[in-house]
Formats: sequence, C-alpha cells, structure tokens
Amino acid sequence: MKNNDLLLVIDMQNVYLPGQEWACPRMPEAMENTLHLIRSGRVGNILFTQFMAPDRPVGRWTEYNREYREINEDPWLCAITDDFQSCLKQYPVQVKSTFSSLKCPQVLEAAKNADRILLSGVVAECCVLATMLEAIDLGIDTIYLPDCCAGQTPEKEARVMGVADSFSPVHMHISTVDEYLA
Repeated sequence: MKNNDLLLVIDMQNVYLPGQEWACPRMPEAMENTLHLIRSGRVGNILFTQFMAPDRPVGRWTEYNREYREINEDPWLCAITDDFQSCLKQYPVQVKSTFSSLKCPQVLEAAKNADRILLSGVVAECCVLATMLEAIDLGIDTIYLPDCCAGQTPEKEARVMGVADSFSPVHMHISTVDEYLA
C-alpha cells in the first residue's frame, strides 16, 4: 500500500558514475537500492532532481561554471543515468542549479505536502547533505537512506552519516531501504 512519503532522487547523473571525473564509487549500489525502493510500490511520491549549471551564475558559481564548463555543457554527463530512464517516463524531474534540492520551488512544495521525505542520490557530501540540512531547518520530517546515497569517498560518506546521526532521531531519521520497507 502506498504512503504519502516523497522519495527524492537527487542528481543521479552520468558524471557521477564510476570512471567519470566526479565519480562516486558506490553509485551503482545506491542506484540499485533506490530502484528497489521505487519498484516496491510503497512510496506514494517520487521526484528526481537534475543539477544543471545556471545560465547566469553569481558569486562563487561564476568561478565554478568557468572551471567545470566542459563537464556542465556535456549533455551525456549531465543526463540522468540510463538505469532510471524508464522511471523518468512516470515521475517528474526538476532541474536545479543549487546544491539543495529544496531551493527548487516544485521540490519544496512536494516536500511540504509529503508526510516525510526520503533522501537518495549523489553527491552525499554535497547536494544530499545540503538538502538534508535545509529540510531539517524547515522542519520537514526527513529520512536519510545511506544505502541509496553515494559520495566521492567512503570517508566523506562516513562524515555525512556522522552529521545525520547527530540530528537523529530528534530532527531526522536514518534508515536502510530494507528497514524502511519493513
């Protein structure tokens, strides 16, 4: 039976696949676990985000765009991975140009209308963490799914888990996919 939770699949784009410049080594595992959760049919709402560099960057984003122009302008690197293409026919994608997915009005509205948000995606220490912290500040009931998230190194993933743990269980929760589905 579906619930009123929102699975937020953050930036599962080709540039983060193993072998790419911004690789997150555990991304294949995170994708597999996220797909398992989607296929379970238990999550009532699913939304994907896709990071795209802003057309008119400001502040530090100007330097970022200049330094990573080649990556940010490559359509394949910026595309959501093939593993999720069938999902994209059924679930919306919101393009964002900031780390926190909640800066996107459509994502924020969906999160506020959900009972809880489930965090999945990459990069754990960047966009996932920024979204987590903003959700906590907004009082949105949040579940961090570490087996559905990948970072650039195991050490960085562990640091994100430490941050999540410091907020749990008062401000958020941590759960594996299997624990969530149980």
